[in-house]
Amino acid sequence: MIIIFVIGYVLIALEHPLHMNKATFALITCGLLWSIYAMMGTDPDTMHEAIVTQLGDACEIVVFLIGAMTIVEIIDRYGGFSFITEHINAKSKRHLLWILCSLSFLMSAVLDNMTTTIIMVMMLRRLLSDQKDRWLFAGLIVIAANAGGAFSPIGDVTTIMLWMDEKVSSLGLIVNLLIPSIVAMVIPVFIAQFFIKEGKMQTITTMADKNPGLHERHPHLSKAMLIIGVGGLLFVPVFKTLTGLPPFMGIMISLGVIWGVTEIWVKRFKIDSKMGGRVSSALHTIDMPTILFFLGILMAVSALSEVGVLETLAEDMNTRIHQPVLMTSIIGVLSSIVDNVPLVSACIKMFEGMAPEGTADPYLMAFVEDGLFWHLLTFCAGVGGSLLIIGSAAGVVAMGIEKIPFFWYLKKITLLALAGYVAGILIICLESLLPFFLQAGGA
Repeated sequence: MIIIFVIGYVLIALEHPLHMNKATFALITCGLLWSIYAMMGTDPDTMHEAIVTQLGDACEIVVFLIGAMTIVEIIDRYGGFSFITEHINAKSKRHLLWILCSLSFLMSAVLDNMTTTIIMVMMLRRLLSDQKDRWLFAGLIVIAANAGGAFSPIGDVTTIMLWMDEKVSSLGLIVNLLIPSIVAMVIPVFIAQFFIKEGKMQTITTMADKNPGLHERHPHLSKAMLIIGVGGLLFVPVFKTLTGLPPFMGIMISLGVIWGVTEIWVKRFKIDSKMGGRVSSALHTIDMPTILFFLGILMAVSALSEVGVLETLAEDMNTRIHQPVLMTSIIGVLSSIVDNVPLVSACIKMFEGMAPEGTADPYLMAFVEDGLFWHLLTFCAGVGGSLLIIGSAAGVVAMGIEKIPFFWYLKKITLLALAGYVAGILIICLESLLPFFLQAGGA
């Protein structure tokens, strides 16, 4: 199963040289892995229960992605992003890079990194016409979004998991990871700005441009749709906190409300159907290959998780490495290859209860609530996903929207992400040593 997963992963990486969509290989890999698992003598009832459970977890993300992409598409159709871009007074491309990455960092602390990336890359398409520039900007937006999600309790699926399992506290997470997360964003952006060739910033044609009548005849609807759409996205984490229900349920409510609003607007303002003002029209243009790729890769990884590959990996690391910083650093790198959710889930199960009450063992102390291991795991699992384009939900979304080649990202962005990743880990280690220095100074 591991060999088949590796082969599938390599074929996904060779998407552009092979001229075949990555969803092809993801879906085939998924089917082969589950077929092998079924032929291993697994009880049919157990098998059915496992695949339904894993499919449910994967579909939560897929349904959320469909809802978020549709909301962002309808905002763009009504010219909502034009309203924002008109107020971005970037003096140069470098200045624009800092603005977009800073916005991505801050937004992903409230929204999830996937939604943030969808919004920012769609805005990017209205600001830059040069494809290579957009690829560079999109890659750094992915880094910024993943870094911004690492320090917030609701910024990423893995931070939510660790927070809900009481491995980290809200205040402890923000206090200990805010500076490392900022460093993980600032260093790559600072280096990348020197590779940007300055020139005139020309926009490309979007749906709003193809249908200027919708924006020009009803300019007041652009601002209204922007407020309603972004409000609907911001509603999701609030809904999750208040009800405890999965985020996809909140995004469905938001999409339903926006659908109703657009239907009323179309009738009230007699908007021509050719202008694409209905949600039903926007649904036809969302990126289904990316959504199917998500489904395939998540289910492929879940097959490995189901047979215990990830748990075995965690046990081996605990036995052979037995060092929190090194273990979490490796987990972060692995999260750029396989989904960080099952990795973090395996770590929670493996290392739960490692620190008995009243322990004085320095190694075991790393596993108490807000201990060094859990803070490092939160940071590494989130930021480590930026090392490869398909290492995070944000990266996959950017790859789908902008058609970024795997090897282009590997060549141009990976080392930048690695620089921020390593620097952030060093900052966390220094922060953990600070109390000892203060104690020594007091003595």
